[in-house]
Amino acid sequence: MPLQTRRSGNPAFNAFARVPRVGFGVEAMTIEGTVNKSFLLLVVLMACALWPWSQAVSGNLQAVGGEMMLGLIGGFILALIVSFKPTTAPYLAVPYAALEGLVLGGISAQFNLRYPGIAIEAVAATFAVAFVMLVLYRTRVIRVTDRFRHMVVGATLGIVLLYAASWILGFFHVAVPFINGGGPLGIGFSVVVVGIAAFNLALDFDMIEQGAAGGAPKFMEWYGAFALMVTLVWMYLEMLRLLAKIQRQ
Repeated sequence: MPLQTRRSGNPAFNAFARVPRVGFGVEAMTIEGTVNKSFLLLVVLMACALWPWSQAVSGNLQAVGGEMMLGLIGGFILALIVSFKPTTAPYLAVPYAALEGLVLGGISAQFNLRYPGIAIEAVAATFAVAFVMLVLYRTRVIRVTDRFRHMVVGATLGIVLLYAASWILGFFHVAVPFINGGGPLGIGFSVVVVGIAAFNLALDFDMIEQGAAGGAPKFMEWYGAFALMVTLVWMYLEMLRLLAKIQRQ
């Protein structure tokens, strides 16, 4: 019988609704196991990010561009596979984290060359927000109700569509100023996006908790860790954009 779980703003978590509960005597998903695997994926990501970072610092930006392209294409393919076939998560989550590290290392280095120290600030801000959201969720200051969920999912989809429209308009040399531009409007937009990413973390925590309580299979710990990392990576990239806009003032 499939788990009865709520839908999340992170599409990866919808797979929880498709997996059966484990049978008697079979090891099930736990919150502790998901946390440990999330930590491992973050360590892999950060370790792999050091390579393009070191190359960018040494001035070898051409090599960094190639590594970022490899990470983007490879990471996208693995993410699609894991999203549609969660049973592959134990085998593909770590390679996915490594490829994401190549992308984030290159992006972070380029931002840091222009705005010294911004990468460390973005990392610190991302983990600080994640910790605050976890505390707010665990203390039930933030309650993941159906209304809250629908609002966050709707806002997330709206941002995805807006970014997609901006990307398409770029081919026609039409820019959407507040997405990449500075000024109060641009900064305000980035603050809103960071806030929505943070609220997605609350949905993610709720979904992991439900999966563990509902007896999801053990491999879903890897899947939950993979999906949680997707949200953290998104938040980090938005933090970089926000801090860059602030420093341009």
